[in-house]
Amino acid sequence: MQPTFDLKNIEEKLIENLKKVFDPEIPTNIYDLGLIYNVEFDINSNYLYCTITMTLTSPTCPVAESLLEQVKYVALAVDEIDEAFVKLVFSPPWDPSMMSEDAREVMGASGAAMAF
Repeated sequence: MQPTFDLKNIEEKLIENLKKVFDPEIPTNIYDLGLIYNVEFDINSNYLYCTITMTLTSPTCPVAESLLEQVKYVALAVDEIDEAFVKLVFSPPWDPSMMSEDAREVMGASGAAMAF
């Protein structure tokens, strides 16, 4: 019997976890920065697979590898997700307009320079 997955609830848990991942040079989480472009789920043989499409603030980001590992780790921390894949893209390129309103407030309040 195929298990039923509440994908809306699972996505909410995933987003909550993604909001715990920070670029060490930026005082805002990667989700509110707008680095997460898409989340897709696929159910196959009673397993839930998750593919996260994301970008970086810069293609030369010095912590790129560790950020990608953290994204996979927090995705797998969601009990229902059996396997997670992180797809790194640079099109469209990230720009500050992709940040959430919360991120804009944090960046403004922290005095962080928007020199990406």
